[in-house]
Amino acid sequence: MKFFLSLGIFIVSILLAAQLSAQQNPVILKRIPVGRKVGVIKDTVTIDTLSSNNKVSIRDQKDIGDVLTKLFHSKPSPEVDSITSKPEISLAPAIGYTLLSRFALVLSGNAIFKTGPQSRISTVIASASYTQNKQLILPVQTNIWSKDNRYNFVGEYQYYKYPQSTYGLGSNSNIKNADPMDYSYFKFYQTALRRIAGNLYAGLGFIFGTHWNISDKGDINGAIPDYAVYGKASHTVASGLTFNMLLDSRDNAINPLKGGYAAIQYRDNYSFLGSTTPWRSLIIDLRKYFRLSDNSDNVLAFWSYNWLILSGRPGYLDLPSTQWDGNSATGRGYIQGRFRGAQMVYLESEYRFKITRNGLLGGVLFLNGESFSAAPGTSLQRIQPGYGPGLRLKLNKKSNTNITIDYGFGRQGSNGLFIDVGEAF
Repeated sequence: MKFFLSLGIFIVSILLAAQLSAQQNPVILKRIPVGRKVGVIKDTVTIDTLSSNNKVSIRDQKDIGDVLTKLFHSKPSPEVDSITSKPEISLAPAIGYTLLSRFALVLSGNAIFKTGPQSRISTVIASASYTQNKQLILPVQTNIWSKDNRYNFVGEYQYYKYPQSTYGLGSNSNIKNADPMDYSYFKFYQTALRRIAGNLYAGLGFIFGTHWNISDKGDINGAIPDYAVYGKASHTVASGLTFNMLLDSRDNAINPLKGGYAAIQYRDNYSFLGSTTPWRSLIIDLRKYFRLSDNSDNVLAFWSYNWLILSGRPGYLDLPSTQWDGNSATGRGYIQGRFRGAQMVYLESEYRFKITRNGLLGGVLFLNGESFSAAPGTSLQRIQPGYGPGLRLKLNKKSNTNITIDYGFGRQGSNGLFIDVGEAF
């Protein structure tokens, strides 16, 4: 009953939910509002400009706003087929419940706008969450395009007060070896990219992240936890420069029907910039979308996310980990932080299909697999699969944004419900 109450408030309030991690059999409400969370780059065009030959009319589609308008017999707003320089602001409260957080109060909002008639859509996304277990989550993300799309400025600023268990290093780790941790976390990341040619962009960024007040209670089974073996620290800093390249041909970054996305981020953390230790990493993010026919919005989507520590020894909490990618989306079927290690290789496929012709209701089937090494210098371990079905409820037909409700299954009895706003990738 608690879950259905939470979900009902979520839909009626048109909420933009907060990201909350969960224990086994979780209900997970992520914090990504209508504009969707920034990974490296996020942009979109309006749904009615997907193609000059295959124009999708917003007037033929339905979303939650249309349903509520009809339900309460209110006067519908005039249809607008494009986003202008005047920001469209959304602000909504929410309530959530998970085994880890218990009840959570959430205030989420975003603004979407254009800096020029031909520019891509810019977004500012923010939320604030406080849980019954005293978790505090404050993320802000910005993605600003210049008038001529020559420059793109991406920012990510986060503060977490975030108790969360770790389960050891490598994808062979056992879910029973939980080590409850607590820490505070702050991240500042700013990137500037310039168009090189067509949809190809390159640029530089600065990233600063620090964990402090780190503590753990030890393995609940009494064994020595991997965190202790790796090296405990009460405070770590990672500070350095990023070098970024992006090729983005998606027709709509929020919910693509076709196109592709390729992003590479090389990160170099330096002691002279404040890093606890120097280390280097590489993230390769590849996505491809196939629209199955011109007369259908059914899509077959593929995602490859590879997060590699190239050299050095990052702090334990800076290591690649499940659902700690930029979109907090990897590993549906598992708890956030379930797997952690120096190397992460991840693959996922998803079939997305309409259930109703007006686009109000849809569905997905997904399958993913992830492999992690343990400490730096070790080999990748076994592949851990995740899979499941999902429902889609149209939240905003203009941006083609869905409320996503997925149920994921993994190994060792791991399974749970994942509620989000916007697609996983």
